[in-house]
Formats: sequence, structure tokens, C-alpha cells
Amino acid sequence: MSPTQRRIPVVNLSHYRTGTPQERARFVQVFGDGIKEFGFVTVEGHGIDDGLIRRTYTDVERFFALPEATKAQYAQAGHGGQRGYIGYGQEHAKNRQVGDLKEFWHVGRELPPDHKYHALYGPNVWPSEVSTFREHTLSLFNALDGAASVMLQALAEYFGVARDTFSGMATDGNSVLRLIHYPPLKERFIPGGVRAAEHEDINLITLLCEGTASGLELLTRDGEWLPVDTLRGQIVVDSGDMLSRVTNEIIPATTHRVVNPRSKEEDTVRYSMPFFVHPYADCVLQALPCTQTADTPARHAPITADAFLKQRLRENGLLK
Repeated sequence: MSPTQRRIPVVNLSHYRTGTPQERARFVQVFGDGIKEFGFVTVEGHGIDDGLIRRTYTDVERFFALPEATKAQYAQAGHGGQRGYIGYGQEHAKNRQVGDLKEFWHVGRELPPDHKYHALYGPNVWPSEVSTFREHTLSLFNALDGAASVMLQALAEYFGVARDTFSGMATDGNSVLRLIHYPPLKERFIPGGVRAAEHEDINLITLLCEGTASGLELLTRDGEWLPVDTLRGQIVVDSGDMLSRVTNEIIPATTHRVVNPRSKEEDTVRYSMPFFVHPYADCVLQALPCTQTADTPARHAPITADAFLKQRLRENGLLK
């Protein structure tokens, strides 16, 4: 089958939440098989309000239209870019030196001051110039967080382990909602730069609301680049390095990228909003017993989620 004919699976999360036993079982199988083969699955029926996504995109557009000096005031030192504003070209893919052609904002989990991870994760910052920014982004964060927990429960069923195996890792996790602005290349370009050079996500899974323009591609296990386009109302889910580690690489951390526009007509602004689901800081990432055999012992040494995150942030140029 050619790359143009192949499509990542499409599932409906409502079938798992409220469906018949047969619908639930089919969701688990198709979702698990899709993540295992492609590292990507398209999810419908996720329960995220379309109006909330639209309102958040409006706020994102308003923020990134602000003057550079205004946006730069919200850059946060010392946290590896995990909160607030990260400027154009500051992040680069692992093993690359040229920065990606994007700027973005991170919204993290809101924890009470007495929570053990409050200081480690750091507080959110909010742009006063966009009055509804906090309300909308936190609402979207929480909605995506809830949907992700359900998907992780289904994935645990796929592996035949306790339903809270993966979702428990993400409880109070250092998850982030990334709000990305890719300006037209005719306005800003770094020689040799790519909107998002090929990379693997750091985390457990990523939930990606539909972008405002095309460009996302994944690398199949056959070494072919496959376009990933989402329709309105769909969310693309992909697996990251942390999930790959705990499943002993049964689930891949799939390489993907956002390519540059191929023509002047396609050279338009692009926004996207990926939600990166991270474990709690002290979670030990190690291969589940059910993923190990005499022929395939654990492929990676145990490491905490926080230590692994910091390692990858250094590789991406966001942490010194």
C-alpha cells in the first residue's frame, strides 16, 4: 500500500466511555493496535468542546500578534521553557543545532502551594494583554487531561494490566499544553530551519487538537513519511519516549515533523495546540514485567520522569 493510501486508524472515544462491551473491546483493540503500529491514532468523540478549542485558538492568535518585546516579557528563566513564552527559533530537535521555525507558550498543571510538586513544576504565568487567556487555556488543559486519562486506561486494558497503570503515572503529572505559532516563512526564516524538525515526543502520549493548516507528517516503520491531517472535531494521539520505555519499545516513540510550506500559496500562518501528557516527577520509568521476556529483557535502565525530562530538555536546547 502506498503512503497516499495508508491512513492511521480512527476511533471514537465515546465507544469506550459509554459503549457496549463489544464497542469497548473494539476500541481497546483498534486504539492499541494503531498506537503499536504507527505510534499515532485519530480520536473522535473525545468530548472536548469545539467552541472551547475555537476560543482558545482566538486567544492564541491575539497573543502572538503582540509586539516581540511584549511577548519576551513572559519568558521564564530556569525552568527549561516549561512555563510561559519561548521565543522564535529557541527550541531545536535533538541532534540538530538550527532552531525550529516557531514560537510557543506553555501552560502547566495548576497545583496548590502546599503540593509536593508545586515548586518543582513552577507556577504558570499569564499575559495581561489577553484577558480570557487563562480561563480558556486552563479549561482546555483540564478537558484534554481528562480525555487522556481515559485513553491511558484503555491502553492498560490492551496490555492486560491494571486499568490505572498508565493513568496513575500521569496523576499530578508535569503535563503541558503547548500553544504554537508558526509564522509564514516569508516573514521569518532561519537558513536550514524547519517548522518542526523530525523528532520524537518526550512524554507518555500527546493529544493534538486539529491544527489550522497542514504540514504534520509521521515516519512509518517502513521508513515512509505519511501526512497526518485532522478534520474538525478530531484529535491526533501519538506516543512518546516515556511510554516507549515503560512498554519496552513495544509501543514506538514515532518520529514526526511539521514540514515547511511547499509553495507561496501554502506559506500561511499555522497554529497548533499539542497537550503533552507527562508522568509525575518521581515516577520511575521502567519496562513493565508483562513486556519483558527471556529474548527481550528491559531495553533501558530505570530513570525518573523528571530526570529524563531534564535530559531531553538539555538536548533540545531549552535547558542548560
